Amino acid sequence: MRLFLCEKPSQARDIAGVLGANQKGDGCLRGAGAIVTWAFGHLLEQAPPEAYDPAYKRWALELLPIVPTDWKLEIKASAKKQFNFIRKLLKEASSVVIATDAEREGELIAREILDYCGYRGPVTRLWVSAMNEPSIRKALADIRPGDSTLRLYQAALGRSRADWLVGMNMTRAFTVLAQQHGYDGVLSVGRVQTPTLRLVVDRDREIANFVPKPFWEVVGQFNAEGGVFSAKWKPRDDSLLDDAGRCINEQAARSLVQRATNGQGRIVHLETARKKEAPPLVFDLATLQQEGSRRYGYGAQQVLDIAQALYETHKATTYPRTDCRYLPESMLDEAEVVVTALLQSDSSLQPLRNRLDMTRQSRVWNDSKITAHHGIIPTTSPCNLSRMSEPERNLYDLVRRHYLAQFMPQHEYDQTDVVVKLEGENFVATGRQVKVDGWRDLFPRVTSEDDEESKEGSSQALPVLSQGEVCPVRSLDTLTKQTTPPKPFTEGTLIAAMKNIARFEPNETLKAQLKATAGIGTEATRAGIIETLIKRGFLKRQKRALRSTPTGQQLIGALPELLTAPGMTALWEQSLDEVEAGRLSLQAFMERQEALITKLVQHASGVTMALPQQPSKKCPLCGSPMRKRKGGNGPFWGCSRHPECKGTINIGNNSKRGNDKRRPAAKRST
Repeated sequence: MRLFLCEKPSQARDIAGVLGANQKGDGCLRGAGAIVTWAFGHLLEQAPPEAYDPAYKRWALELLPIVPTDWKLEIKASAKKQFNFIRKLLKEASSVVIATDAEREGELIAREILDYCGYRGPVTRLWVSAMNEPSIRKALADIRPGDSTLRLYQAALGRSRADWLVGMNMTRAFTVLAQQHGYDGVLSVGRVQTPTLRLVVDRDREIANFVPKPFWEVVGQFNAEGGVFSAKWKPRDDSLLDDAGRCINEQAARSLVQRATNGQGRIVHLETARKKEAPPLVFDLATLQQEGSRRYGYGAQQVLDIAQALYETHKATTYPRTDCRYLPESMLDEAEVVVTALLQSDSSLQPLRNRLDMTRQSRVWNDSKITAHHGIIPTTSPCNLSRMSEPERNLYDLVRRHYLAQFMPQHEYDQTDVVVKLEGENFVATGRQVKVDGWRDLFPRVTSEDDEESKEGSSQALPVLSQGEVCPVRSLDTLTKQTTPPKPFTEGTLIAAMKNIARFEPNETLKAQLKATAGIGTEATRAGIIETLIKRGFLKRQKRALRSTPTGQQLIGALPELLTAPGMTALWEQSLDEVEAGRLSLQAFMERQEALITKLVQHASGVTMALPQQPSKKCPLCGSPMRKRKGGNGPFWGCSRHPECKGTINIGNNSKRGNDKRRPAAKRST
């Protein structure tokens, strides 16, 4: 009997329903010659250091690095019941169909169970990108060989083990160093979370150290036969400009205004060209998170949770954890069915139907751009909008608009560029006149600070002008402005920075390599990384902005470049892609990681930590900083040099001990 191993109960129910396996069993559904069982995400987790050697219960620099030779997994305490059901079912199965999420982490969830249980029977792979009946039936008719996705497992295993090596060793190393200087807490270090933290720390430092610099603009209003228009001075002398092309010479600006106020301008360049804009691509998860943040202020994790609900609960959209914004050309055949389902789900879209050209093949249909998954689009099945929450409807609406835009005309406008010569200087203006709204009808304008700032440079509605026309100056003004600091990260812009990490790498060789990678983390993990940094006190939310805390800033200052540099982490991700592609073995990847962690531990041994000092006391025996501990009789201050020094001080009223009495240190586990 075939056993289908799913990632979660909802996935199992959907697949079982199509298979006809509707009989409930212990941790499974049976019927029609199949058994469908499920995990709850990861049922297994990497064993802690003390599982390899009890000596590792003690956190100490001399015990590092910890590098397992025979990696161990442990069953999560909350998962033992379901895991035992699966282990029993594996003994009964004639073959296994891996039916977890179709991506690297889904492969790991299934295969770590099979390996742990010692399953050696036939394995195949169900690769499904949408949890509706037509998509499941299509995938069931094209089940893949198990070997076709084995390298996904190896890449995921490499990621998991590399994360463990960095997290366990570096967290212990820098926590011990900080505690020796009186810091009371754990300093979590991670292969991906630490470079992400650095992005925010660097941005916050740039903002804090920013010194505004003045610049000047000269804006003229000119009279033409067709009406009045404005144009801005564009200095020809580079010595007047900064690197961004702004005039930094006030005297030159005011001198021009003084001599040209009553002057006569002449149009020396006038060119109008028809411009066309293709519709935006459909979403991957990162761009959906960015748009959800920009339009609605949703957090990255919130968007992921909503996208997952649209996929699993409402069956309204396809697989969300994708890094691809394109669609297979074969899916163009399903377009009519998708649009029909959209119209059935929401009758308010009906007036749009006659404007859609279902034969249009936009740039989104491109087989060469497809990765493990295609972009996020509506499914071929109608959905019930009334069952969705407002945030779910908002994101679903974004997804469907980006899909429908593929079948609408391009946005077209005429752009007119004008150069007016005045007193030997050039004044430039740009005008835009929309000719075809096209797909832009689907996207109402969002007002934001960024939009407000861009209005200054936006195109105006120019009057009718002619080449060589004389345009008297109506007014000429000098505007004093200042440069502005970069904006703090939001969750959406931080997700974008994590994905497009090459922008932040100064090394040109690394930058070129990074442009071909997926950046820091994956579509599935970035939101969780941000949440982790917030929970651990390294980042904090300020309205829509993300800011680093003093602890986060000083941790980044103490860590080696290899751990904090975004470019280095992205190269690790590139190596994992090499494993997935079969160009690098898992063993070779791990040998690199083991050599690296040894080097990082050696570096840590020479670091002096400088973290925010928490309220502390000096040891009554040796004078070293003390830190709070918990003992059998309550909290107390213990010397940071324990076990070399056993000085302690009681905290609060304690009937069993008097305050400030010296006593042997309590039994502890650091």
